[in-house]
Amino acid sequence: MLRRQEQHVELIDTTVPTFERFKWPKHVPELSSAQQSITDNFVHYWHTVLPRKYATIEKFNHTYPLRHVPQHSQWRTLELGAGIGGHIAFEPLDCQEYHCIELREPMAALIRQRFPTVTTVVGDCQEKIPYDDEYFDRIIVIHVLEHLPNLPGAIAEIDRVLKPDGVFSVVLPCDPGLAYEFARKISAERIFKEKYHLPYRWLVRREHINSPAEILYLIGKRFDIIDKSYFPLHIPVVNLNLCIGLTARKPGREN
Repeated sequence: MLRRQEQHVELIDTTVPTFERFKWPKHVPELSSAQQSITDNFVHYWHTVLPRKYATIEKFNHTYPLRHVPQHSQWRTLELGAGIGGHIAFEPLDCQEYHCIELREPMAALIRQRFPTVTTVVGDCQEKIPYDDEYFDRIIVIHVLEHLPNLPGAIAEIDRVLKPDGVFSVVLPCDPGLAYEFARKISAERIFKEKYHLPYRWLVRREHINSPAEILYLIGKRFDIIDKSYFPLHIPVVNLNLCIGLTARKPGREN
């Protein structure tokens, strides 16, 4: 199918959408079948390329959430948007009951194959996380919140299923940002253009629709932020870094 798409690139709409900041839900133009096919294929492909070619940034992505694990002998964790399970290999699974939610069934199926002891559910965290209130001690979200049109809905669901004093760890890209834009041009954008012979910006601007400022604002409204770490320069300036690691705690019950 992708070969056929490359032969008829004039059929692909490469219009770059724009979104108003701090306004939700964001309306993302519906993808055509050809756009959807390319998007799904590239997302899966990028999940396999990133660990092999960009190991330094992947190390930060997957080790940052381990800095603030619950101080119990056993705990219960939920990972949202788990992809093909790239993060799970970094987790001490013997210390916890681990659950994943992934939007795409083919990717969820790969997690089940690789990690049969992990509970993997297909679902959309913006609508309903299929667990009871205050079920988890810890929730982690790695490079997902920037993608969500109804980000407030997802944050509300995270709040609902996280226990009081529970830990919420997030990693997000510094996009938009100068350093991130440069890094993208020599990595994902270059690979995408070589693979599909199409511009890249129409896809990434449909994907990264929430800025770091928007995400931090919504998290701060419901949670107490206890840690922020910038990568790679450790200077708290979005334009100079590639990623932000953030950990928040759900306020405990009032006495």
